[in-house]
Amino acid sequence: MLERFVEFWNNINPIQRLMTVLAPLLFFWLLEYVIPLFAFDKKYNKLRHTGVNLVFLATSFIVNILLGILTVGISVWVTKNELGLMNWVAIPLWGKIIFTLFIMDLFAQYIPHYLLHKVKFLWRFHVVHHSDTHVDVSTGTRHHPGEWIIRESFTMVGIVLMGVPVGLYFMHRSFQALFTYFNHANIQLPKWLDRTIGLVFVSPDMHKFHHHHKRPWTDMNFANSFSIWDRVFGTLVYDDTKKIHYGIDTLDDALDENVGFQLKVPFDLSVQVTQPQEENK
Repeated sequence: MLERFVEFWNNINPIQRLMTVLAPLLFFWLLEYVIPLFAFDKKYNKLRHTGVNLVFLATSFIVNILLGILTVGISVWVTKNELGLMNWVAIPLWGKIIFTLFIMDLFAQYIPHYLLHKVKFLWRFHVVHHSDTHVDVSTGTRHHPGEWIIRESFTMVGIVLMGVPVGLYFMHRSFQALFTYFNHANIQLPKWLDRTIGLVFVSPDMHKFHHHHKRPWTDMNFANSFSIWDRVFGTLVYDDTKKIHYGIDTLDDALDENVGFQLKVPFDLSVQVTQPQEENK
C-alpha cells in the first residue's frame, strides 16, 4: 500500500500536482463562507481580494517553475549518488514519509520563515505577505517572488542533507500547500478542536496570531505544518483571536491591495519597512 502511495508521487504529472494545490485552496475558500472566523469590514470584497492575491501568485509562477526544475534535478542527483541521511541510514518506507514531512517543515518552512523576520533585507520581501489586512485562504498565495527564491533555497539544502527523493519532495510540497491554506483560511473551528489540532499541527487560530500587526505575536508561530518546531524553539503563542489585528503597523493599510507598490517594497528604499512595534500591554 505504501509502495503504491509513493509510486503515485514518483510519477505524478503536472495536472495532478496542480490539482493537489488548487483543490484545498478551493475547499477552504468555500468553507470560509460557512464558518468564518472574522466578519471583515466593508472594505473587504472576497472575490476582489482573492484576485489580488492570485496576481501575486502569478508573479511567482515562472520563479516557481524554474526553481522547481532545479530542485527536482538536485533531488535526482542526491538519490543517484546516495547522498543525505535517508540514503545512509536504514529507514523503513513509512519512516521516510514521516521523516520527510517532519524535517522538511523545519528546513523549508520554519528556518527560512524565522530568517525572513530576523534579517532586515529578507524582511522587506516577507512584509508583502504580512501587509494583507484581511487574512484568508488566498493570503497563503500572497508572496513576493523574491521570497520564493529564499524559501526554495533552504528546501534544496534540506533535500541534500536529508537525501529526499523526487517523489517525497512532491509529496512534501503538496502537504505544505494543504497546511498553508488550512492555517490561513478565515475559518472558525471549535476552540477545543483547534487547540487539540495545535498539539501536533499548526491550527488556523495558531497561525492567525502570527499575522497580528505588532510584536511579539508577529515574531511567533513560524512553523507551517508541525507546531512542535515552535514549541522546541520557544516561539509558540496562543491567546484570544478577538485580540488579533491584521496587517503591519509600519505600512499604510490602504496600500495592501496595491500590487505595484507591494512588489516594489523590497527595492524602494524610500519605503521605510521596519519590524512591527512592540505591543503595549
